[in-house]
Amino acid sequence: MEISFTVNGTSQSVEVADENTPLLWVIRDVLDLKGTKFGCGKAACGACTLLVDGEAVRSCSYPVKFAIGKKITTIEGLGTQDNPHPVQQAWIDEVVPQCGYCQPGFMMATAALLNKVPNPTDDDIDENIINICRCGTYYRMRKAIHKAAKLRAESEMNISEKV
Repeated sequence: MEISFTVNGTSQSVEVADENTPLLWVIRDVLDLKGTKFGCGKAACGACTLLVDGEAVRSCSYPVKFAIGKKITTIEGLGTQDNPHPVQQAWIDEVVPQCGYCQPGFMMATAALLNKVPNPTDDDIDENIINICRCGTYYRMRKAIHKAAKLRAESEMNISEKV
């Protein structure tokens, strides 16, 4: 079965044997985008989080058939090395990662949160960022989320001043 969608701004068509194949495996094994990680396989840990039409999705349990016609963003498409997304910049500035394995999922969940709640409180973060970090970098992530919100607001302010 042929499945078509957009990944990181590029139209993609992939052939899958089973339309219930998790989107994670199509992203990693077919499209060779390795930033989205496999963690638990049960949509519990969040290592596989990516954005589907701007919403955070646990791709390990999201059948690829649901991605037809959707816009998917992986960590590779969030920003670039020369122009990182505010979440990526905040993660760098706050030296968040320890082992780093879960961090792409956390960054994608944070990007989705900031799309909904531009200036999240600690309660907003606790309610929405429910991924698991075995290294326990939650304190640094909370600081980075607040910093990302500030960087995003500053970026939007700079854009509106130029117009």
